[in-house]
Amino acid sequence: MARLFEEHLIRKSTCLDGAWRMQADPCDVGESEQWETGLPHGAFTSVPSVFNLREGMLDYEGAVFYEKNFFWGGGCLRLTFDGVLTKAKAWLDGDLLGTHTGGFTGFSFIVPNAPKGWHRLTVCADNRFDAHSIPQKKVDWYHWGGIIRSVRVETLCGIAILSERMEYTLAEDLTSATARVVMRLYNASDAEATDTVRVALEGAETASLRLTLAPHETREVTTETFAVQAPRLWSPEAPELYTLYLSTTTDDLADRVGFRLVEVKAGQVLLNHRPVEFRGVNRHEEHPDFGFAFPQALMARDLELIEDLGCNAVRGSHYPNRKDFLDLLDESGLLFWSEIPIWGCGFSKEALADPQIVAGGLEMHREMLEQYYNHPCILFWGMHNEIPSDCEAAVEMSRSYYRYLKESGGNRLVVYASNQPEKDQCLQYCDCVCLNIYLGWYEGKPADWDGYTDRILERLRALGVADKPILYSEFGAAALFGCHDADTVLWSEEYQAKLLAHCLRVFHSHPAVVGAFVWQFADIRTCPAAGINRARGFNNKGILNEYRKPKLAYHAVRQCYREFARAEAEKNGKGETTI
Repeated sequence: MARLFEEHLIRKSTCLDGAWRMQADPCDVGESEQWETGLPHGAFTSVPSVFNLREGMLDYEGAVFYEKNFFWGGGCLRLTFDGVLTKAKAWLDGDLLGTHTGGFTGFSFIVPNAPKGWHRLTVCADNRFDAHSIPQKKVDWYHWGGIIRSVRVETLCGIAILSERMEYTLAEDLTSATARVVMRLYNASDAEATDTVRVALEGAETASLRLTLAPHETREVTTETFAVQAPRLWSPEAPELYTLYLSTTTDDLADRVGFRLVEVKAGQVLLNHRPVEFRGVNRHEEHPDFGFAFPQALMARDLELIEDLGCNAVRGSHYPNRKDFLDLLDESGLLFWSEIPIWGCGFSKEALADPQIVAGGLEMHREMLEQYYNHPCILFWGMHNEIPSDCEAAVEMSRSYYRYLKESGGNRLVVYASNQPEKDQCLQYCDCVCLNIYLGWYEGKPADWDGYTDRILERLRALGVADKPILYSEFGAAALFGCHDADTVLWSEEYQAKLLAHCLRVFHSHPAVVGAFVWQFADIRTCPAAGINRARGFNNKGILNEYRKPKLAYHAVRQCYREFARAEAEKNGKGETTI
């Protein structure tokens, strides 16, 4: 399932999830032996899934071929993949459809005149890394591979709507908005086609556009600007959503949108003119029994736990999360930070200067914006995480990404997470200063947090960026589930809980700090390149273990966040404007 609502009433769309066949290709002979025409020894598998969880394949890195037979009624078809890790190559009946790089955004292929009958879809998923990969081989998560998200086959007829986004500007007093819809259209017929695209918001037509497309032409078009009076604002307290529905005579596409304004003023983040204190958590979309093929039921359970903590924000570390998870956040009013997997510890300064890597990152940002633009929960676009930001290559990358995301990303804050603020050279290219600091774990003692923010502010003043809000985007300590010690030693649940509570209260008390994202929600499996300090082969900094069993830190964070939320509610009751 791609979304929590029906995207089409007219277009026929068939989900291809379920039974497939697969075969590993450790010797890279699949293409030379033409496995795209039929797997010689295919075995049953289920899609979505990761192939590493098959017997004997936990450490496998390489190509795996998948195939699925499906019946088609004839005509123009579109094959849509929501996520294939990490490099994908697809064929239909032995004919190459195309390739895609990056496992966390979707892609599609159009076949204009597919005949009626049975067809074979073949996909090669390859989870290996090379010098130009994003991320690089060293990451702090597992090298899962496979078809990790849904696959669909769609019927395209006449002028079809491939994608859309609604761009809008709210009036200063938030009582009205002007909007327009940008859409990418495709003529699925062999003849010139003329039709009218109609745009409706909450069932009321707001715009229309009549046009003619040549056979199989793709074109991006924009409606005229239309007004929205007295829009119901989206906020954590009242996450108001509108249904956006586009249609032609032969096709349609539905989405959900929300009206809200995020901005930075006087060192604060304002949402609809009200200051926000972020009570956040970093979350990987990962589970030891499913890898990155995360089931929707567990997704809903994660959200229940996040809400129970008293959180109002989630960071999707370190890649675009599934659309249905963001649908849940849109509905619940939780704020979201979405980023691409430029995870810096694996990137050398030389890699940051690689034109292929820079271009690949820009393409990942473009895909993230195209596919996630309408989600009102997304307040932050994240450019990268913990890159060596003290070099000119990092400055150039940050400048390029920041400008693109500000120009094309709608009403969002553009940020990155820095782990070296004392020498960071990129701080002019962000809307908030976001810090990944692990005092009390990798270095220093818990008491070193006292006064730390003031020392960082001195450098920000020297750079002329002290007016930017500070967010602690990562901090914490590892704890082995069930490890208890009266002396509060490292790796114990007691130490982790005590450190996190101390950090949160220090952050909450500082006027320059607008919130924090605890690292992390749950323990995750990591790759061998992460090193021997990952006990059990896991990053153990979760406040829950990998099976969502709470550690003492869960209760400590919950106590802090709920206390902070109650204090804010009391301020609201006195007429002060905080969330």
